[in-house]
Amino acid sequence: MVFIHDTKRTLMMVVDLVNTLPDGDREDGLVTVDDLRAFLSRHPYSGVVRLDDAELAAVRHLRARLDALWDVDRAGAVPLVNSMLEDGGALPRLVIHDEYDWHIHATSDDSPLDVRMLVESAMAFVDVIRADEYDRIRRCDADDCDAAYVDYSKNGSKRYCDTGNCGNRMNVIAYRRRRASGIG
Repeated sequence: MVFIHDTKRTLMMVVDLVNTLPDGDREDGLVTVDDLRAFLSRHPYSGVVRLDDAELAAVRHLRARLDALWDVDRAGAVPLVNSMLEDGGALPRLVIHDEYDWHIHATSDDSPLDVRMLVESAMAFVDVIRADEYDRIRRCDADDCDAAYVDYSKNGSKRYCDTGNCGNRMNVIAYRRRRASGIG
């Protein structure tokens, strides 16, 4: 599935942000301001970025709200996305800056970082919903992983996240089971 560049970049950011949540063996990946700084170096934002404890707390709080998008279907995502757009005071406009071509910003550049992240995430999910591609919003199929991912594969067959070696690990387990049962 091909999404426009800003939608794909935002979806990758949302996946990475959601996957900082602690889960089972996965520790919280967004504990310190340095963690936030590292996250923003991978997913840069234009506009005001304070990198202080209050901003860290606000971004940390945002994660659970975005994580909820992986636990609903397309119709269930609509009220969540609409609520995010409303809470962020979304007012879409086209902008061009840095190395990015024309894309949409739906908040002012001086809005708090968490609000910009929330609204940008909601706008990306608007595209997913409108394209009728919500079935690509998935959780890892590995027995011991619940990480979020978006399936960008052409045929929509991806089953495992990119947070670790889930696909390789599950394939080794399946191979060993087949060998033990004499199947292959």
